[in-house]
Amino acid sequence: MIDKGSVRARMLGGLAVVAIVAAACSSSTASTAPSVAPSVAPSVAASTAPSTGASPSAAGAMYTIGVSNTVAGNGWREEMICSIKAQSLVSGQVSGLTVLHRNTDAAGQLEDIRNLIAKKVNAIILNPASPDALNPAIEEAITAGIVVIAVDQAVTAPGAYLMANDQEQYGYLGASWLFKQMGGKGAVVYMRGASGASADKDRDTGFKKALAENPGITIASETYTGWDQTKGVQQINDFLATGKPYDGIWTSGIDNVIVSALKAANAKMVPIVGADNAGFVTQLLNEPNLKGAAVTNPASVGGAGVTLALKILGGQKPAASAVLVTPAVWDNTTDAGKAALTAANNPAIDPTWPLGISIPNWTTYTQDQILACKGPGE
Repeated sequence: MIDKGSVRARMLGGLAVVAIVAAACSSSTASTAPSVAPSVAPSVAASTAPSTGASPSAAGAMYTIGVSNTVAGNGWREEMICSIKAQSLVSGQVSGLTVLHRNTDAAGQLEDIRNLIAKKVNAIILNPASPDALNPAIEEAITAGIVVIAVDQAVTAPGAYLMANDQEQYGYLGASWLFKQMGGKGAVVYMRGASGASADKDRDTGFKKALAENPGITIASETYTGWDQTKGVQQINDFLATGKPYDGIWTSGIDNVIVSALKAANAKMVPIVGADNAGFVTQLLNEPNLKGAAVTNPASVGGAGVTLALKILGGQKPAASAVLVTPAVWDNTTDAGKAALTAANNPAIDPTWPLGISIPNWTTYTQDQILACKGPGE
């Protein structure tokens, strides 16, 4: 049975992945084996990308953009918002940016989307709280002629576009690397994201695919962290208190605090998978007893979503409805992986921010501009 929360499943039902060849990246998609990125910028695989030489929208046209985000205070989401602001500013095509950025649920996000519709924005960029609960408001927006771009996680509303990391591949690549480090046997602590989130469902699909390929691996514990670092630390401490054996840890992007918790508890340091968060990358380079891998998950899909919206508003509609960024694995167990980690490492970036701060051909701001986190008129 196909999970409607899976991006790949929806594509089998009609969505094709847009393929974009980054200037310094391979044109092929990620293989079934983990790969190592040669540079900080994430690659985007594909075939029908808009021309990178064209203006993002019609000459001289100016647009207003609304943003709806339901998680505040999370490093990944904060970077996403800053990416949206920075790209809106440098595009020269955004005259107004309304950002509704708060902690709320699907019901609250429905209200926020309808408020943006009432403001008559030209495009709405949202990180959805639910793959389908927002459909009524999204359909209202599309009917009103508003371009809707979901970033990070997909929605099922017809007519909406998607700009996201390939979350299924994210789960698969990290799990495959981890299970190989474990020698294909042993118990793994599986620390997921938020229950019901489409990104979590897609990552779980990838994780379970790798698990099926490694029958000697068992799950010692499975938790939903909600992508909350404090909650994740409590969960790993609760697990350690049980005394159950474990041989590896897969985390859904709350990695650095798990490493710190193991150290604080004088617990066994095992191979750990996380995301390309600045704090975890620093640990991978400096913790002598840590074997780990960071799987790229760029929050800059937010800024890329701005570019996609402007292209559509300017008459450059893509042939397909989804753009998926291909993740890469940066590990500290190979020379190539260490080189990628070293190239990515940046003490100027907040420890909770992912280091893929730009996406070739889709974001054009500088590092200083995303760190300034200023949009048009600010």
